[in-house]
Amino acid sequence: MTIKLIVGLRNPGAAYEQTRHNAGGWFVEALAKSCGASFKIEKKLQSELVSIDIKGHSCRAILPLTFMNHSGQSTRATSQFFQINANEILVAHDDLDLPAGRIKLKTGGGHGGHNGLRDIISHLGCSDFHRLRIGIGHPGQKELVLNYVLGKPSIHDRQLIIEALDRGIVAMPTLLSNGMAAAMNELNI
Repeated sequence: MTIKLIVGLRNPGAAYEQTRHNAGGWFVEALAKSCGASFKIEKKLQSELVSIDIKGHSCRAILPLTFMNHSGQSTRATSQFFQINANEILVAHDDLDLPAGRIKLKTGGGHGGHNGLRDIISHLGCSDFHRLRIGIGHPGQKELVLNYVLGKPSIHDRQLIIEALDRGIVAMPTLLSNGMAAAMNELNI
């Protein structure tokens, strides 16, 4: 198994750019930047697409042009176009169940109430893809979640998230060279 596609979940547009819900997009943007690669808009794939090389391993990464709840459209279109299987996909997303500053890898599982994951599972017809869970913390009450994920993190939390993203980027060569278990040992501490 090797990762051939990394999907950064987000809501497109300047109004959402700095919101917690875009943490997955922040990761993919930072990863592409660290590789010196630039995105191109691919309308037929409903995404911004970049090809990146990580220590001799090439893969693609996308930022969906659809809103979060329709992330499965671009994920499916891209995976079908490049003949990428679900178990070769890594989806980077914000996670309410992890505090800001935590980042973890996981394989498979449910959507946990995350609408982007729910749509990807629906469009791929399975949940066999891998996830990079980026902690954003929880507001404490269920009815506060929507405004929380669509809000901007505090300066302190933003810094913790950025540091977690950096650790995720450092773990990518291990993931691509040595697989999920090795990368999990490095990242899931």
